[in-house]
Amino acid sequence: MMNREVYRVIQTGSLSGLHRREEELTPPNENEVTVQVRAIGLNFADVFSIYGLYSATPKGSFIPGLEYAGTIAKIGKNVKEFKEGDSIYGTTRFGAYSTAINIHKDYIFPLPNDWSFAEGAAFPVQALTAYYALVPLGNIQQSQTILIHSGAGGVGLLANQIAKRWNAYTIAMIGSESKISVIQNAGYDDFVLRTSSFKNDLSQKLSHRRLDLVLECTGGHYFKDSYDLLSPMGRLITYGSAVFTPQSSRRNWFQIAYQYLIRPKIDPLAMISENKSVMGFNLIWLWNEIGTLKKHFDALNELKLAPQMIGDTFSFENLPNAIEKFQKGNTIGKIIISIP
Repeated sequence: MMNREVYRVIQTGSLSGLHRREEELTPPNENEVTVQVRAIGLNFADVFSIYGLYSATPKGSFIPGLEYAGTIAKIGKNVKEFKEGDSIYGTTRFGAYSTAINIHKDYIFPLPNDWSFAEGAAFPVQALTAYYALVPLGNIQQSQTILIHSGAGGVGLLANQIAKRWNAYTIAMIGSESKISVIQNAGYDDFVLRTSSFKNDLSQKLSHRRLDLVLECTGGHYFKDSYDLLSPMGRLITYGSAVFTPQSSRRNWFQIAYQYLIRPKIDPLAMISENKSVMGFNLIWLWNEIGTLKKHFDALNELKLAPQMIGDTFSFENLPNAIEKFQKGNTIGKIIISIP
């Protein structure tokens, strides 16, 4: 047995339900390794699960967190691919808000020699999200025009990297002018602000261009506006709905119900006549399809993407403060929890 510290959700609905505590960790089973966690990546799924708004959340008490990086402290007897002391990054279907974790060997990957633990923890979930949206679902083609919601966020920045491998013309949707320099440095071709005039502004930016593909994670009228501007044969891939993100320390059912009632709706008959597609996915279900998961990781490794941009780093002690900042949606790149 070894001791570890975790953040465990006792009751969903507010950040006050997240409690830091010390627990015992059993030895790894024959196909598992014990990882001494050195960095944790934050994701919107973490926030939604803490507030009880994520359908894949475990029943009862649980430890949030989907991605991490660290060193292998112990190995099970059937593990031959890794050894104690190896630096790795990996994924888990919850449980990463911890200083140590037991995980099946198929869900960890060697940390590139020139990557930090923070860069490793920042990569798997958002890189998989961007890749899965663009390639298997989006069927990206050479020189297409692509709109990427939350372009300065973690998924957005990696999606732009991937899209550029297909020589795409990329437009970032961003929340404020303060992020323009980030977008320009990342190599986007253009940007549009998330304002009440978004649809008109985007239309002018497109000019005579087709809009072939949209990576959508905002929801509300931004979803509908983006769909309306899609060209025939265009695809909108939705993987989130940021308008439902709680903005206070407690869940607000009135606000959630209001956003649900006014959510945009697409008529399937209109989709047929307009020749447009909408596809949605929840990446966490890939955790049950290990063959597919590993295939996509192999494809990502072949692209040799640059490490993710790290926006902010918090200590393990300040993890709740990191979540508070993250849920406000004004961050750039990835928020990381660092563990000495």
